[in-house]
Amino acid sequence: MTARLGRTALALLFFGLFGVLEATTISCRNEEGEAVDWFIFYKLPKKQDKESRQTGLESLYLDSTTRSWRRSKQLMNTTKSVLGRTLQQLYEAHASKNNNTAYLLYNDGVPTSVNYYSRKYGHTKGLLLWNRVQGIWLIHSIPQFPPTPEEGYDYPPTGRRHGQTGICITFKYNQYEAIDSQLLVYNPNIYSCSIPAIFHQELVHMPQLCTGSSSSEIPSRHLTALQSARGQKFLHFAKSDFFLDDIFAAWMAQHLKTHLLAETWQRKRQELPSNCSLPYHVYNVKAIKISGQSYFSSYQDHAKWCVSQKRTKNRWTCIGDLNRTPYQAFRSGGFICTQNQHIYRAFQGLVLYYEHCN
Repeated sequence: MTARLGRTALALLFFGLFGVLEATTISCRNEEGEAVDWFIFYKLPKKQDKESRQTGLESLYLDSTTRSWRRSKQLMNTTKSVLGRTLQQLYEAHASKNNNTAYLLYNDGVPTSVNYYSRKYGHTKGLLLWNRVQGIWLIHSIPQFPPTPEEGYDYPPTGRRHGQTGICITFKYNQYEAIDSQLLVYNPNIYSCSIPAIFHQELVHMPQLCTGSSSSEIPSRHLTALQSARGQKFLHFAKSDFFLDDIFAAWMAQHLKTHLLAETWQRKRQELPSNCSLPYHVYNVKAIKISGQSYFSSYQDHAKWCVSQKRTKNRWTCIGDLNRTPYQAFRSGGFICTQNQHIYRAFQGLVLYYEHCN
């Protein structure tokens, strides 16, 4: 009887500890608030015609449990959207004021600032939230987003007019040392952060970046392999402003050994042409098609992504920070890439037509 009671007590203790651990496990979240290994959103541009009922807050959604794009049920500015659900963990962590959770928010377009755009830092936008179990990395293209933890969730008016993309990935804590090195190369404009001392031994650069005291030597570029909490493999390309070239043509396409179709915001008279001068080419996507909706042009799209050309053997999809413009060759930033076939097919299906080389 005593032995049985002992086993019961141990079992209750185990499940109790497991419950506490599970309750504090940080993860990307879907619209139902359920944990997912990763998700991708594509915020659609707002149509400018008067007859359109679109608000500029509609989006497509894809995650680790689905095989293709679906329309999001929630608008981007609601707390029930995937971004609202996911960032709720940030607000709860900030409110609890515990020393077990860290966060870091960065954007070259800082929220609630009159002169919100700074060329001093990388052309990077994202946030990290983690504890010693696991965390998330959200990489996105939305200026002035997200608000600081003190302000709670909102979606900025500056993010409505154009298309926007983002990817959230759940990582175990053992991946954060590699992410730490990538952030150093980024030189991000950090506008809100908290990294308690318990993380400083493994993570060297992010605490220094957080306080603005980093004196580490920055490499011109750095590539690292990452793995999500559920085992999805990624490659992350990070370039500093010492790497004075187009990240797509000069590095990513050649390393991945694939022709790339690149969709980035190309303002008129500020675009780089498609590039076929190297073994692997980069072609500018010029129009995006959405099922059940008319197409939109790349001039309406602030998204940053690329996908392998159909006839190439290596099928990659990358989402990130930088545009294909001459000026962005002098900015730091990067892309996270995967060979996930559902992601590849989803992005391939968006390409209506692209620009060939002259």
